Amino acid sequence: MTSLSDNKRAVKVVIFGEEYPIRGFADPEYILRVADYVDRKMREIASKSKYKSLDKLAILTALNIAGELFDLEEQKVSSLSQVEDRAKNILELIDSKLPGEGDN
Repeated sequence: MTSLSDNKRAVKVVIFGEEYPIRGFADPEYILRVADYVDRKMREIASKSKYKSLDKLAILTALNIAGELFDLEEQKVSSLSQVEDRAKNILELIDSKLPGEGDN
């Protein structure tokens, strides 16, 4: 009998000079892209930060990425609201152009 863990793939990634074995169900290319993104963000933050501790840089990076995620979520909600408003306006326009009930 196969367990769920048998379907996990192991991928070795390098983040900020450290190698990490990552096990997950995602495509290995996806895992590598995510790890590369985290590595680039850590290096970017390290170049601008006075902190040299790996732990502090990792926390600052996590906060930075979480901030990006929150911004994207806000943009998504705003965009969805705009699309809903436009769809409502289009439906109202269509309704106003169609003959009403009882019109012949």
